[in-house]
Amino acid sequence: MPLTKKQIRQLKSLVHHLNPVVIVGQNGLTEAVFNELDITLNTHELIKVRLNAGDREERQEMIGQICGRCGAELVQTIGHVAAFFRRNPDNPVITLKKD
Repeated sequence: MPLTKKQIRQLKSLVHHLNPVVIVGQNGLTEAVFNELDITLNTHELIKVRLNAGDREERQEMIGQICGRCGAELVQTIGHVAAFFRRNPDNPVITLKKD
C-alpha cells in the first residue's frame, strides 16, 4: 500500500530527529548491509540510511535497490541521507494517520 502525502508528511516529522542507523560504505550494498536493513526495518519501521556513494546517480540507484529488495518506501532524501519506511505487520511501531 503506497503512502499518502499526509502519511509522508507525518513520517518526515518523525524521521527528522533520528540519526542514520545504517551506513553504506565504499563496498556498496553488500548482503550484510541488506541483512542489517531488514533487521532495523523490522525493529523500527522508520530508519535513516547514510549512502556514501560518489554521485547522485549512484545514490539514486542504491535507493532503488533498497526499496526493491527490502520492500521499503522512500520517505525523503537529503544529501547523502535517505529515510525509509516499512510496516511491520506482526508488531507495528508507528501508527499512520488516515486520510
